Amino acid sequence: MLRRQHQLRTSVHLVLDACLFAIGFWLAHFLRSHIPIEVFGGTAVIEPFADYYHVFLLTALIGAFMLEGQGFYNRTDLTARRQKVWKLFKASVFAVIALVLVLFLLRLQLSRSVIILFGLTSFVLVFLKEEVLRIWAQSEYGRSQAARRIILVGGREDAGKLEEECGRRLRGGVEIVASLYLDERPVADLIGLLHEHSANGVILSAKHTAFGEVEQAIQLCELEGVEVWLLADFFKTTISQTTLDDFMGRPVMVFRSVPETSWQMLAKQVLDFILAGVGLLLLAVPFLVFALIIKATSKGPVFFRQRRCGLNGKPFMMWKFRSMVSDAEARQSELAGKNEMSGPVFKVTNDPRVTPIGRIMRKWSIDELPQLFNVLVGEMSIVGPRPLPVDEVNRFDDLAHRRRLSVKPGLTCLWQISGRNNIRDFSDWVRLDLEYIDNWSLWLDFKILCLTIPAVLSGNGAK
Repeated sequence: MLRRQHQLRTSVHLVLDACLFAIGFWLAHFLRSHIPIEVFGGTAVIEPFADYYHVFLLTALIGAFMLEGQGFYNRTDLTARRQKVWKLFKASVFAVIALVLVLFLLRLQLSRSVIILFGLTSFVLVFLKEEVLRIWAQSEYGRSQAARRIILVGGREDAGKLEEECGRRLRGGVEIVASLYLDERPVADLIGLLHEHSANGVILSAKHTAFGEVEQAIQLCELEGVEVWLLADFFKTTISQTTLDDFMGRPVMVFRSVPETSWQMLAKQVLDFILAGVGLLLLAVPFLVFALIIKATSKGPVFFRQRRCGLNGKPFMMWKFRSMVSDAEARQSELAGKNEMSGPVFKVTNDPRVTPIGRIMRKWSIDELPQLFNVLVGEMSIVGPRPLPVDEVNRFDDLAHRRRLSVKPGLTCLWQISGRNNIRDFSDWVRLDLEYIDNWSLWLDFKILCLTIPAVLSGNGAK
């Protein structure tokens, strides 16, 4: 993992663990309040928690300081346990000692049971969090979501040595899915490897590789929206932003034509999860009503499922309320001559396959709401380029169009608020998606969400 990404992950864990230590203090006071027995001597009476609010805040800082001091975040593998438990135990013990000193300096009296329980509850909470992360990291789903799928590119000598070194030193977070030796295969083969493995990163080792081939490889990745980690310090790009980082102690330049991993990006993921969960809870009854109506008015399943291209082109199963007859996909070839969109996308006004209730759902985008399930499991985002069927993506005639796959697909984006299906040229559609990617921010997402509501309510451009 790149150093900057590791630092960001460490900061997230540090804040979360600090909060868990504070919760541990509250939980210790709560348990002691409901078990009025002082097993360590002293009085059985305990003061209300309101008297310790300032101590409550200090316990978060104490926990963070002790964990950092014990090197708790120096681990390179989420699945490591022995060193994790030992460092966490020492941090919890020192946190108890620090709490005693704080209480002494503030001249506060606190039940000894609370102080001891604070160390125990904090240890348990952080340990449980780490165990959940470990189980997730070892699961097939966790590995597929968290791992960076990397392709090594370079001469056999350089790339081969790097591949061997990665095999020895990498312990999670990065998966080498393929290698392309430029002294044996052409650079053009990189496109096939990127598509085959849904790779989201390429490491270029250019020491003994012709500069022209390395530059061509970077340009191909630039069009695909895939990060390049170049173990060198040369070449300019036209789209990508270039940043310096290091990989296993080696200086690299990162050529990025997509939003960088940041606090804003992490906040977007958290908001996606929260909004999708809340939305599904609030829409539970309307979902049931529409499910019954769909079932009663046409033959076939309630939901329509279709393989769509997700992040970096990785296929996933997208959910919608079924708005067409059950054999709609089989009948699409009959309407090929009526397609109103340029490029690989298929759209028809007054499509005869759409059911009566389907027309109503499509007008108000109700059929799209089950995609909140896709957002909840991390396959989609609330805001992002609309996901296209796998067969339509495979028919892209311009590689630059694939850069729209470099971010998670979403429920709404600039296309929805710019006329939706009134946009007939696929190039204009892609242009709006790339404009979103190049200018992304949380504020832009907020503006798109606000503008989506009137666009949907007006039914403008819906088919």
